[in-house]
Amino acid sequence: MFDYMDLQVFGSAEPASPCEVTAGSPDCTGRRRLERHSENHRRGQRRGAAEHPELFPGHWQSVVSPSSLSSCEHALSNCAASPPPPRTYKPCFICQDKSSGYHYGVSACEGCKGFFRRSVQKKMSYTCQRDRKCVITKVTRNTCQYCRLHKCLAVGMSQQSVRNDRTSQKKAKKEDEVLKMAIGDTYEMTAELDAIVEKICRAHRDTFPPLRQLGQYTTRSSSEQRIRLDLGLWDKFSELATRCIIKVVEFAKRVPGFTSLHMADQITLLRAACLDMLILRICARYTPDKDTMTFSDGLTLTRTQIHNAGFGPLTDPVFTFAGQMVPLQMDDAESGLLSAICLVSGDRQDLKEPSKVEVLQEPLLEALKIYSRKRRPSAQLLFPRALMKITDLRSISAKGAERVVTLKMEIPGAMPPLIQEMLDEVPENKDDSQLSDGRGMRSST
Repeated sequence: MFDYMDLQVFGSAEPASPCEVTAGSPDCTGRRRLERHSENHRRGQRRGAAEHPELFPGHWQSVVSPSSLSSCEHALSNCAASPPPPRTYKPCFICQDKSSGYHYGVSACEGCKGFFRRSVQKKMSYTCQRDRKCVITKVTRNTCQYCRLHKCLAVGMSQQSVRNDRTSQKKAKKEDEVLKMAIGDTYEMTAELDAIVEKICRAHRDTFPPLRQLGQYTTRSSSEQRIRLDLGLWDKFSELATRCIIKVVEFAKRVPGFTSLHMADQITLLRAACLDMLILRICARYTPDKDTMTFSDGLTLTRTQIHNAGFGPLTDPVFTFAGQMVPLQMDDAESGLLSAICLVSGDRQDLKEPSKVEVLQEPLLEALKIYSRKRRPSAQLLFPRALMKITDLRSISAKGAERVVTLKMEIPGAMPPLIQEMLDEVPENKDDSQLSDGRGMRSST
């Protein structure tokens, strides 16, 4: 190819002097060869210019001309001058504020993301002061936490996606270690412990029939929405609560060793633990799929009805506790033993002989531990988890005492006497004669 280029650059393809050339002569043949060589040279030059532009400066200059450069510079300047497209934000699915991304499965703002994470990690329980239909917007999202959390769940936020921070993980790890240490060594059920389990189970069944033995019935009273107080439901509830307190007293008298305690300590323990035991019993008749609870006469109320019957702000914590008790699947013996442990607790205030109460509680703890392990060998943590529920019960009971104070201002008449006495504190200056004068709960014991 470069030979042909040299031919054109350095020499002419035509003869130096003109001459006559006839067909078939040697000069004619040579001329044809030169013409063919010239044509091949031009073709090779075009191919070379395309493949090797650096060898053909004329061709390169024609491609990169000032006019073409100016057009490229103009195009680049137009690109630099045009602003980037504006960033678009999706709205928060909960409050319609500007979303910061996808959090726990949905598009959400930072505020709703943090609110949902805290609510799930801390297992918060909220109440709605209206009818559970609050409109959640950027302005109103902080006015009703119940409806805000409900909307978070409704739009698809996943509780499983909430990850605890390192502090919570360390705390959970520490609690697991404590629970594992509480398992200890295996023990055999002695005849004495077996007799305690049998007595407690029989006392529990006699004073608290299971749900399957009750003839359940319902009522339509104030079942649509929450109100401050339904007087009809309150009258029924207070009547049933009084009956339940009497049954709790009967159960306490059948706990081994309880009647041997000082009379003042019996009354102190009953007053301190009665609300705990009532909550534990009503939660045992919780139906998760219907979100209802059943009383001892068979009356079955929904969450809204129980709220309107007088529970008020205590409703959601009680139902939350009931839902947490369902996975434990405790039978009558375990429920009775846990109730007895709640009752016979040596850390109650104003006890005259707390050491005797602690001695009385020890075999109850041992019986529950061994019985639960023998019943479910694969669920070794059930016993310590059941004991941890006592702490939750006391927290709910403290809120229940506060609820009674506000309830006194809502009901038209006086509080039923047995309920009133159950929640009264035992004065420190009362002596034995004053504590055993035969009134109310004292006469029951």
